[in-house]
Parts: sequence; C-alpha cells; structure tokens
Amino acid sequence: MGHSFITPENWAAPKGYANGVLTRDRQLFVGGQIGWNERQEFESSDFIGQMEQALRNVMAIVEAAGGSAQDITRLTWYVTDKAEYLARQKEVGEVYRKVLGRHFPAMTMVVVAALIEDQALIEIEATAVLAD
Repeated sequence: MGHSFITPENWAAPKGYANGVLTRDRQLFVGGQIGWNERQEFESSDFIGQMEQALRNVMAIVEAAGGSAQDITRLTWYVTDKAEYLARQKEVGEVYRKVLGRHFPAMTMVVVAALIEDQALIEIEATAVLAD
C-alpha cells in the first residue's frame, strides 16, 4: 500500500477515519483534530481550552510518526465562532506558542456553521514532511 496509519499509543481507536497517514516519502497527513482528549472526551467547553487540546492532539500524532513541530508544513483551522477567535487573539497566540513554539507553517482559517461533534468549537488538520 505504501503508507501507514498513525494513532498515538493509548488513544481510543478512531471510527471510520485515520488520525494520521504517513506516506513512503515521509509526508504525514493529520486528520482534523478537535478539542477532546485521547479517550475522545471533552475536558473543556471553552474555545481556548479546546484549541490547546486540538493542537496537542496534532502534535501527539506528529510525534507518534517520529516528527516534531518544525516538520509541520500546513495547518487548516475550522472554527465555529469568528468573533470569539478574533476577540481572543492574544490568548490564541500564547497557547499556540506554548504548544508549537515559534514555528509558523502555511495556515488557513475557515469559519464553519458547525462541526460533526456538537461540543467541538474548533478542528485543526495538518500536513507535515518528516526528515528521513
């Protein structure tokens, strides 16, 4: 097949999707991550709390594949509340740097009406290119 599926150790098994797919040429595609933990339980109903967890989930998948934040080449963010995102920019920046440092890949922000999980306020997907 030429690619492998990546799920961090101790995570609940995904149902009908892959958390990450690593290709032979070391490209990692991280499926959209929301603000729930490894047991697929929400610990926060707050936008910033969910954003931090979603970024930590992205990083857990990247690290499970053998990568680091510097390997991330693209992030796509889906948010349900544009006004809250804009109003909390300072906190967004602080949490982003706490999780990913000062690495800023290509990014896209999309405002959506809703996400599949009713409690989810944000979903983040990523692409990374891992070193050989």
